Amino acid sequence: MKKIAILGSTGSIGTQALDVIRAFPSHFQVSVLTASNNADQLILQALEFKPKIVVIVNESHYLYVKTSLQCLSTEVLCGREALQAAVELEEIDVVLNAVVGSAGLYPTVNAIRHGKDIALANKETLVVAGELVVDLVKKHGVKLLPVDSEHSAIFQCLTGEELNPIEKIYLTASGGPFRGRDCSFLKNVTREQALKHPNWSMGAKITIDSASLMNKGLEVIEAKWLFDLDADKIDVVVHPQSIVHSIVQFQDGSMKAQMGLPDMKLPIQYALTYPARLLNSFPRFDFMNYGSLTFEKPDLDTFRNLKMAYQALREGGNRACVLNAANEIVVDAFLNLEISFLGMSDIIEETLCQVKNNTKLHLDDYIAYDSESRIVARDLINKSKK
Repeated sequence: MKKIAILGSTGSIGTQALDVIRAFPSHFQVSVLTASNNADQLILQALEFKPKIVVIVNESHYLYVKTSLQCLSTEVLCGREALQAAVELEEIDVVLNAVVGSAGLYPTVNAIRHGKDIALANKETLVVAGELVVDLVKKHGVKLLPVDSEHSAIFQCLTGEELNPIEKIYLTASGGPFRGRDCSFLKNVTREQALKHPNWSMGAKITIDSASLMNKGLEVIEAKWLFDLDADKIDVVVHPQSIVHSIVQFQDGSMKAQMGLPDMKLPIQYALTYPARLLNSFPRFDFMNYGSLTFEKPDLDTFRNLKMAYQALREGGNRACVLNAANEIVVDAFLNLEISFLGMSDIIEETLCQVKNNTKLHLDDYIAYDSESRIVARDLINKSKK
């Protein structure tokens, strides 16, 4: 039985991971549950799964959570340091990191240093500090198992192909709610329109990232570190039906694709059960329900975030860290009606111009550039409102 720590258990990925664990009670046991703010849902989860440790990051909820769980032997902790320390629990086999944003970096690093396998749904870990994290994975001999549907697809296609060189990978993108739209349309889109993803049910931040194609840009950077590929070997193709989750092309020209319905429980299950595939009752894809599967090129001129992500990947150093930090600030600002949809890309681009590049980085350097970039982006937003 695998002992699992779920970081971000009340979010979209975390709740679906618990659905998977419910489906296989003889295979998994929940050891740690953490949440940032959603105390009520965290309490309900803890009462059901009875973990060893519960962490509520927002310290103002600590007494409420602790009092609500006093009937259990569960240890209740609070704060970011507790989030990082919780992954050190000796019994943990796998840490599923579903924390949103760069806040997921430190607990991932700490878990790796303590020999835990990582099921990674927090793509920002590799976007912000990919080189550092990959080096730590090699040093400590742990598994880094992708949970994003696209990277899980690549990972599955590469199983048994370790000796065969990759010519190219294709990350598929739904295109989001604004596929085919031009800048004249995008300059007036609302928060509500951007939050209506056509295929996937996700949290607000990743849904906005999907609408702007930043999510795909972050996935390109993540793929570089997961699969040790240069930028010119990573292509993005728009696939509106979201059935082909990604494709690998080998040096002989042959291609392997991983397919299935757009359901995050599938890649979550694979990451938790790897290398086994357990029988489940999830809905199956039926070719007869789809008249065609289509593919298009992404519009890099309209959706500039994807173009900036490729540029950040090619320039290296702190570029991806700056890109991600600025993006987290602008998405929050867009959700709070402070800037326009297209204004997000403007602020990110200007932040990249103002924060100097540095190619020699340690963990503290990444955190410092993350902080600096957030300040710069926030100042730019404030100035744009005057």
